[in-house]
Amino acid sequence: MIFKIKSKGHKNVSSLHKSTFEITKDLEIGPTADCIIGVDMDDSMLDFPQEFKDKISNSNTKIQVLLDTPNAHDEIIGFGHEDLTLTHPTDIVCRKSDYVCSRTLMIKSSKAACDLDLDLINDLKNEEILEITIKILK
Repeated sequence: MIFKIKSKGHKNVSSLHKSTFEITKDLEIGPTADCIIGVDMDDSMLDFPQEFKDKISNSNTKIQVLLDTPNAHDEIIGFGHEDLTLTHPTDIVCRKSDYVCSRTLMIKSSKAACDLDLDLINDLKNEEILEITIKILK
């Protein structure tokens, strides 16, 4: 199962956060938003098909997030959880921790914002398009 989202970078992307990365529908971010890597997202978790949500709401589900810009690619692995509601209308957050809230897509993420490919971050600072592919692996 696959779900694709488009977003774009922003001049204030710093990608310094050590435990999360986030993509948002918001158009603007401030210089202190060190976990946000993409803005102006075209879809949210509310747009996920119900079958996709059901898979993510299972702690045995392994999730892969692929991030692609014109000059870079990165892959992140994490896990679903039965307490994930996937109901936030504007934000998607991937977390290294096991904290869950309405914004959380996956927990136990293999990467946070500070771990992402430097070429990818440079593209995002230059406001390039970000393609996000979310795959259910098992």
